[in-house]
Amino acid sequence: MKKIEAIIRPSALEPVKDALDELGFSGGITVWEVKGHGKQRGITEQWRGREYRVEYLSKVFLTLVVADDKADAVVDAVLDNASSGEIGDGKVFISNVEDAVRVRTRERGDEAL
Repeated sequence: MKKIEAIIRPSALEPVKDALDELGFSGGITVWEVKGHGKQRGITEQWRGREYRVEYLSKVFLTLVVADDKADAVVDAVLDNASSGEIGDGKVFISNVEDAVRVRTRERGDEAL
């Protein structure tokens, strides 16, 4: 199993969700509204003629755990629908999951997904 964690722009959430639905992804997804910055360290904006620095930008953090054979398709769906080609599009992290257990039924592994 793979855990896919993606930090994306809030405006990309619906297109990513729709793409996952089209894939037939029926697993669980967790979504957090977060703030942070990458290498660019935020942005400079203007308001009422004055410049100010926005250090922490609003992002959405997604977590999904998928079977190994579905991981590439899920990552591609996120990348295809979250990319604008601009700085600040986000990141995707992929890691191995050793095991999963469904609390209600105690199913383990892929069956727990």
